[in-house]
Amino acid sequence: MEDNQRKQLDDWLGIERLLAELATGFVGLPADQVDGAIGSAQRRIVETLGLDRSSLLQLNPDGEMELTHSWVRPGLQAYPAKILAGESAPWLLGKLLKGETIRMSRHDDLPPEAARDLEFLREYGPKSTVIFPLRIEGRVFGGLAFGTLTKEMNWTDTMVARLHLVAMLFTNTLARKRSEEEVRRLTEQLQQEKVYLQEEVQALHGHGEIVGSSSALRGVLTQMERVASTDATVLILGETGTGKELIANRIHELSRRSKRVMITVNCAALSPTLIEAELFGREKGAYTGALSRQAGRFELADGSTLFLDEVTELPLDLQAKLLRVLQDGQFERLGGTKALKVNVRFIAASNRDMAKAVAEGSFRSDLYYRLNAFPITVPPLRERTDDIPALAWAFAKQAGHTLGKPVERIPQNVMAALQLYPWPGNVRELRNLIERSIILGDSSTLRLPPSDAATEPQKAATLTCDDAERAHILKVLNRTRWRIRGKGGAAEILGLKPTTLEARMKKLALLRTG
Repeated sequence: MEDNQRKQLDDWLGIERLLAELATGFVGLPADQVDGAIGSAQRRIVETLGLDRSSLLQLNPDGEMELTHSWVRPGLQAYPAKILAGESAPWLLGKLLKGETIRMSRHDDLPPEAARDLEFLREYGPKSTVIFPLRIEGRVFGGLAFGTLTKEMNWTDTMVARLHLVAMLFTNTLARKRSEEEVRRLTEQLQQEKVYLQEEVQALHGHGEIVGSSSALRGVLTQMERVASTDATVLILGETGTGKELIANRIHELSRRSKRVMITVNCAALSPTLIEAELFGREKGAYTGALSRQAGRFELADGSTLFLDEVTELPLDLQAKLLRVLQDGQFERLGGTKALKVNVRFIAASNRDMAKAVAEGSFRSDLYYRLNAFPITVPPLRERTDDIPALAWAFAKQAGHTLGKPVERIPQNVMAALQLYPWPGNVRELRNLIERSIILGDSSTLRLPPSDAATEPQKAATLTCDDAERAHILKVLNRTRWRIRGKGGAAEILGLKPTTLEARMKKLALLRTG
C-alpha cells in the first residue's frame, strides 16, 4: 500500500515539475516557435499522465472547431481535421462555445440529447475525454482536449485542475501569438500603404475636384452618390481621359470605407509577369528574385476599395482568379497554398467596349457580368462642352499656381476655340493643353501655343471676333433651344436685351435650320 502511495506521489510530483517547466518555457516564446512548443507539451503531458491523445482545436470562419495542434500515441487514431461541427457533434460544440468544461469518463456519461455526438465519439474515439474551452477576452476561440482510446479514465478533480492550468497556459501563449502576428501584419500593411501612398503622390498630377454642371455630368454624379454608400461593385466606362479614376476616388470618399486609402492598380501598366504578384502578393521564393514575402494589392485593400483601371487588359488566366475573389473574397499568394480572405469593395474601369471584348473572347463573360453590377458611363468632353469654361479656369488656376505664372484672363476667342474643338483626348488633353500654354506664355493672359506646337484649338483661336461671337451665341441658343426671351432665355444668359440679341443674330446670319 505504501509503495502504491509513494508511486502516486512521485507521479504527481512529476506532473508538477512538468507544469513548472512548461510555464517557464512558454514565457517570451517567439510566435514562430509557439506551434512546435505546444505539440511538444502535448506529447509530454499525454505520456506523463498515461493518456493516449491531446488535441487543440480552434474556431474557423465557418463556426467549426478545426484541429490545429495534436499528438497521439503511435498506432492510435488521430482526430479528423475538422473535429467539432454542428452536424457531427452539436451537443459538444454547443457546450464548448458556452465556455463549459466537458468531462466524460465513459460514453454513458453523455445525456440522451447527445445521441449524434455519441456516434461521432464511437467512430473517432475516445473512450474518455475532458475538453477545456479556450477564451480570449471572454470569447471562446477554441478547445483543448485530452483523452484515452484504449481504456476508460476517471478524471479526478485534481487531474482536471492541473490540465486546466495547461489550457490557460496554451490560451495565453496563443493570444500572444495572435497579437504579435496581428501587429506584424498591420506593420507590414502600413509600410506597404506608406510606400503605395508615396508612389501615388508622385504619380498624381492635376487631379482636383470634379468640375462642371452640365446635364451629362449631373447624371453621372447622381449615379455616383447613389451607389457610393453601398458595397456594390461599380464598372466605370468611358473614353481615355474622361476622368474615370476621379469618379472612382469620389465614390470611395463618399463610402463608409473612406477612412482607408483606396488602392489603385493600372492593369495596362504592368507586365503579365508582374501583375499576378502585384494583385495577389507572393511568398518568399515564389520565383527567381522573390527574396521576401510581399503583400499584394488585394491584401492592402482589405477593408477598403480596390480600383482596377483598364481591367480589360488583364490576361484571361488572371481574370478567372479575379472572379474568385469577387465571388468569395478568397485568393492565394503567388507560390503559396493557404487561402487568404479579404473584405474588398471593387471598382473597375475600362475605355474599351467590354461587350465587344466578351464577343471576341478576350474577356470572360462571367467576369463581365459580375463587374457590371452598377455601370456608370462617363461622357466624353465633346458631349459636355458647357463644362469647358469651368474646367479651363480650374486647370489654369491650378497650373498657374504650381508653375508660378498665375493666369488672370482667358480671351473670349480662346474660350470659344476650346469649346469648338472635339477633344479626342478629353479632359486630360484639355488639362495638358492649358499647362503647355502657360509654360510657353509670357503674360497673365492665356494664349494657346504657337504654330510649332499646332493643335486644332490653336488654329481655332485665330477666328475673327465675329466668328468667335457667332460661335458663342450659337452655343447659348442651342442650350436654350433657341428661346430668346424670358427667364433662362438666351438674352438673359448673354446679358443682352432681346432686341439687341436679335439684331446681332441678324448681323451674324444666325438662322435656325432645324
